[in-house]
Amino acid sequence: MTDARTTDREVAPLRERLWAAAVDADEAGAVAHLHATAPEAVLLPASLPTRLPTAHAALTACRSIGVPVLVGGAAFGPDGREARAVRADGWAAHARHAADPLEAGVEKPYATAARHQVDDLPHLADQEYTLITGTRAALVRQVLHDLWERSPVLWSYTPEQQDRTAEDLQHIIEFLATALYFDDPDIFARFVGWTTGILTARGVPVEWLHLGLTVLAGHLYDFPRARRFLNETAPALDSFATTLSVTGTGTPA
Repeated sequence: MTDARTTDREVAPLRERLWAAAVDADEAGAVAHLHATAPEAVLLPASLPTRLPTAHAALTACRSIGVPVLVGGAAFGPDGREARAVRADGWAAHARHAADPLEAGVEKPYATAARHQVDDLPHLADQEYTLITGTRAALVRQVLHDLWERSPVLWSYTPEQQDRTAEDLQHIIEFLATALYFDDPDIFARFVGWTTGILTARGVPVEWLHLGLTVLAGHLYDFPRARRFLNETAPALDSFATTLSVTGTGTPA
C-alpha cells in the first residue's frame, strides 16, 4: 500500500465490502460515513511511520462503533508489529491482499465509546510522545542554536544547507516521537540508519548526526524513554557508516 491512488485502484473490486479511508481522515466524518454506508470493514493504509499515530486515532474511532479495521503498508513494520500494537483487526503487506482477512472472516469488535489510544498503548500515559510532539518546533530551534554554538563551521553553511539541517532535525524528532508512541526503538533506529545513508550521499560526516543526537538528548533530560532511545541509537551510527562504506551503496544494506 504505497499511496491512496494505488490503494483505491487495487481495492476497487471490494468497494461493496470495504471503505478505503485516508490515514488522516477526520474522525467524526469517518464515523458518520460508516453509519451511512455500513461497510464490512475499513481499509486503512499507511506508508510512513510518522502517520501511524493519526492512523491509530482513526482506527480507534472506527472500532468504537463496531466496524473492523484492516491495515497495511510499510509503516506498520515489515511483520505488521505496529498493526498488532494498535489492535487492528487484520494486516496485509499490500493492498492486493486486503481481501484475505475478509475471506477468512473478520470478527466485529465490541462497540464502545470509551476506547482511547492509551488503552492500547498504556505507556502513552507518561506523556513523552504528547509533550515532544507539542514542543517540536521549539525543540528544533533550541537544538539548532546549540549546534551552531558548538560547531562554528556550521556558520559557513549556505541558506539551503541550513534549511536542510533544520528539516533533517525535524524529521529526527518526528521519528523519535513515533518510536515513543509505540515504545519501539527499532522505528527510530531504522530511520537513523536511512538518514545516515542520505547524509553520506551528501558528503556530510556521520559525526554531525552523532552530535545532533547528543544535543537533542541534552534537551530531553526529563524524558527517560526518549533519552534511552537516543543513547541506544547513537553508538550504532559507526556501524551504519561502516556498512555504507563496505557496500558502497550510499544507503543502509
